[in-house]
Amino acid sequence: MLLIKNIKSLVQIDKENRKWVAGKDMALLNTLENAFLYSENGRIADYGKMEELPDEYTTGDIIDATDKLVFPSYCDSHTHIVYAGSREIEYMDKIRGLSYEEIAKRGGGILNSATLLHNTPEDELYVQSLQRIHEIMRLGTGAVEIKSGYGLSVEDELKILRVIKQLKETVPLTIKSTFLGAHAIPAAFKNNRKAYIDLVINEMIPAVAAEGLADYIDVFCDRGFFSVEDTDRILIAGMKSGLRPKIHANELDYSGGIQVGVKNNALSVDHLEFTGDEEIDSLLGSETMPTLLPGASFFLGMEDPPARKIIDAGLPVALASDYNPGSSPSGNMKLIMSLGCIRLRMLPEEVIHAVTLNGAYAMGLEKELGSITRGKKTNLFITKKIPGYEFMPYAYGSDLVDIVILNGKVV
Repeated sequence: MLLIKNIKSLVQIDKENRKWVAGKDMALLNTLENAFLYSENGRIADYGKMEELPDEYTTGDIIDATDKLVFPSYCDSHTHIVYAGSREIEYMDKIRGLSYEEIAKRGGGILNSATLLHNTPEDELYVQSLQRIHEIMRLGTGAVEIKSGYGLSVEDELKILRVIKQLKETVPLTIKSTFLGAHAIPAAFKNNRKAYIDLVINEMIPAVAAEGLADYIDVFCDRGFFSVEDTDRILIAGMKSGLRPKIHANELDYSGGIQVGVKNNALSVDHLEFTGDEEIDSLLGSETMPTLLPGASFFLGMEDPPARKIIDAGLPVALASDYNPGSSPSGNMKLIMSLGCIRLRMLPEEVIHAVTLNGAYAMGLEKELGSITRGKKTNLFITKKIPGYEFMPYAYGSDLVDIVILNGKVV
């Protein structure tokens, strides 16, 4: 049992248990001032005004949150944090003016990470990844999706997914895993794309499914990577093995990735720097979450996704970190909120929805996480003393998380 009392503001209350927040509703945020929250057996049992606090809630562990805010934990629905080493040399190449595609063509980018991962033992890969998990937990993330994709061979893709499985079993964070064998074409298949796609379909997917290592399947559907036709083939094969699609789409061009994602009932389509009327029309009425990764476009100096256009069309938006060694080496979701406000012109209320409930939906976790709702997991963080929720994205360089609570326990 855990009681948090004297909460200055309890943020992101959702009595209706909505699956997501979309369009104009994203500018509306439910809060409760001078509040308490009571947790039992790792679940939110109750909350309310302090003057309504029942005496029986005061018999367990108590945290005094005077002048502090309580948020549901961030739900980061797109990361690649199981990787080996780092790529700061490529960062210098970017500063000198080389594009993401130019670096990839020279054997850098994803192929560089694949080489590093191949040469890293599984136990060392776990240790490196565990450090990143602890980092994002401390910053307020309570759920994270982790993709493979730096293996690009049967053996190494399975290595990544086994590390993700080990992380699931050893940390309090809620983790979803995604198979992304179609992240790039390995150098050995440079002149035979079809053979690699056949390898993904005929060997990788069955091996992943046999060990139950992934919740979802993803494809990098974009210029210079995988075509709409390639993507369709791979997603259909994944769905036959019980893996729901999630798509890397439209980061580099109008690739058709959004449309093929919607066609295959993708849970989310991610990146979306190039999104026009046709893409928005395909998303309207679908069950697919548009997920924007402002850390990647910021780090790479690329065009920002049109968040305002997407929201104004009545769609929901999720924000995720894309934590990876090449294009977004940060899992700081508070910074992602700030980028959402500064670069994407989203309101503080909109970015809070985008990194909590909408992010939870993009991982299939909206019934468990993402809002202050009775019955959901007690995955929360308590801020330091701050004026209000608007201060979170405003103070973009400050660490404002004081206490992290996962599954009802302080971590």
